Amino acid sequence: MEQSDNLDHRWTNLRASMMKTFGKKPDLNAILFLIGIQELGKGIRNFTKEEKQDLMHIATCKVFSLSGYYELTGIDEEGWPHYRSAKPLPFTNLKEQEKMLKWHILEYFDHADEF
Repeated sequence: MEQSDNLDHRWTNLRASMMKTFGKKPDLNAILFLIGIQELGKGIRNFTKEEKQDLMHIATCKVFSLSGYYELTGIDEEGWPHYRSAKPLPFTNLKEQEKMLKWHILEYFDHADEF
């Protein structure tokens, strides 16, 4: 099985698993939003549009931190994590960016019990 096929298979399985929990199959943005909520650690509540964007940014930084692309610099007074870029992301195009993001999200969930 090709690496791309394996990634697609694992991604499909993750989405199917989340569908059992949440009642609908989440897309990439919804999964990032859920990771952001998890990383913020304050539970589910109503978030403003800006907070939703911030949560997705937190999630992106967190998953890319698994490969050293981002580093956590600290938590602000309101409990929000902040990251800095540690090394440039090697994206060549949007499709590659999405593929890399999916791979990192899968790694995040594979190792979630370690965090």
